[in-house]
Amino acid sequence: MCGIHRSLIRALVFLTAGCSAVTLEARRQPVHVSALQRFLARGEEPVVDYRALRRLEAHNAKFGASAWLTAWTESDQNGFRFEVVAEGGSAYIRAHVLRAALAAEQKMWTAHEPQRASLNEENYTFRDDGIVPDGTAAVGVKPRRKDVLLIEGFIFVIPEDGELRRVEGKLSKNPSLWTRRVDIVRRYERIAGVRVPVLFESTAHVVIAGSSTFRMTYEYETINGQRVADPHPSSLSTHD
Repeated sequence: MCGIHRSLIRALVFLTAGCSAVTLEARRQPVHVSALQRFLARGEEPVVDYRALRRLEAHNAKFGASAWLTAWTESDQNGFRFEVVAEGGSAYIRAHVLRAALAAEQKMWTAHEPQRASLNEENYTFRDDGIVPDGTAAVGVKPRRKDVLLIEGFIFVIPEDGELRRVEGKLSKNPSLWTRRVDIVRRYERIAGVRVPVLFESTAHVVIAGSSTFRMTYEYETINGQRVADPHPSSLSTHD
């Protein structure tokens, strides 16, 4: 089972850069063609230096096992670093899922690999799919190749400027023979003028282990050297 965890964690970390079905047909409205064009025209966001407090949680319903941890995370020209400040729940999940996710992210940045998962025309084809009830424009995304680092689903952007707000879909290739499907949701906000992730969720459907969920939230302290908030570990921690 450790091999399953390693391949799944590697895939999820790349997507950190289970979703409910997206119903577009019944309430679809015309979308101006520039919604997609504006998103593509924005190009890649610049690399961000930041310090953030993250909370990671994982749960397996079949075995009734859960765990959580909070950690300070930092990223800059010297790489990615983390320090766990509080944790609780299943020791196995903490070691093989939560701490493993942070360690895998650290290795990813060391290897300079994020480009493989970029939302660009090299990796995806795009399709305008109308305005959804929350007012964002849905854009269908289809990978140009089967890759465990790419998703098949939708991105949701602000029609007026192409700003990315969230990503929803499934991995285009399962990370192992034991994994039937992995659904993901990722949400973004613009803080201090920079687009940053604020939430990542996944649901993996694994043979034997059943459905397992993973959730990670971010509270930023600094972005590109600018102080934006004052998060404290106690605000994200809970008792076992």
